[in-house]
Amino acid sequence: MASTVPFLTAVASRRSVYALAKESPISNDRILEIVNQALKHAPSPFNVRSTRCIVLFGEEHSKLWEAAYKITEEATPQAIGILGPKIKGFEAGYGTCMFFDDAEAYNDLTPRFAAVSKNYPEWEEHSSGMHQFIAWTALEAEGLGCNLQHYQQSITPYVTKTYDVPPSWSLKCQLVFGKPVGQLPEPKSKTHLEKALRVYGA
Repeated sequence: MASTVPFLTAVASRRSVYALAKESPISNDRILEIVNQALKHAPSPFNVRSTRCIVLFGEEHSKLWEAAYKITEEATPQAIGILGPKIKGFEAGYGTCMFFDDAEAYNDLTPRFAAVSKNYPEWEEHSSGMHQFIAWTALEAEGLGCNLQHYQQSITPYVTKTYDVPPSWSLKCQLVFGKPVGQLPEPKSKTHLEKALRVYGA
């Protein structure tokens, strides 16, 4: 059996990186291959494969965050002093992977699953998080820096109109990536782990 050490090393090395440049150490094709691997292999309830992604490079990436700045400035001008520099930092990156959930994917399930249908939203959140984590960890393992953002409440109308997003798709988050600038941030201390694990019967 293959060692899990490289995988766990990649997991331990993953972190939020905010100082990014409009460069990438790997090709766009490789970035898309990684996203496709997450879409293919991440766990999905009943294998419905409801996660959807839109990847933005170059001008399209910049336009997204320019729109986010303008929307934020108009909606919450009192917060732009804090949020504005952060949004400009996202725009300074190389690209963005937007994660969605497609509610229509669950329509393909047979009626025998109806009894547990109330759990679909929670299970979808679990699956969406795993998709995001796989893509984030894999991209960083190949030299990119990434940070995960949640501007969907404000930018969904722009995204829906600009990229012809179907009504059944719900925007979950935005994974910003680019070449790290300067020294990578030190890992944060892991606190309260003594309370995190219980074992019985060992």
